[in-house]
Amino acid sequence: MSRIFTTSVASVYPHYVTKAERKGRTEGEVREVIEWLTGFDDAALTRHLDDGTTFEEFFAAADLNDHVDQITGSVCGVKVQEVEDPLMRQIRYLDKLVDELAKGRPMEKVLRS
Repeated sequence: MSRIFTTSVASVYPHYVTKAERKGRTEGEVREVIEWLTGFDDAALTRHLDDGTTFEEFFAAADLNDHVDQITGSVCGVKVQEVEDPLMRQIRYLDKLVDELAKGRPMEKVLRS
């Protein structure tokens, strides 16, 4: 079991926001990406962040978007579509979406619309 599984989403979330903001994106866009991936609206995401929900609990409660199979590419040299552990793959999906957002990719492309 990877340490990230028991890490709270709230402890990583500020890093996602900082990464996006450094590249001119907003926290609202990070939240939009998370909502697209997990189905959590703003209130639900805030609740998870306030409650210290772990990544394992976070993704167990999520209703993943039907189009997650369209998320491909590498994060830290690892191809997300080749990650075998389902939970780790879901975490990598989130990492990949935030990376694409931070790299300036248009939101409609990030959200696979």
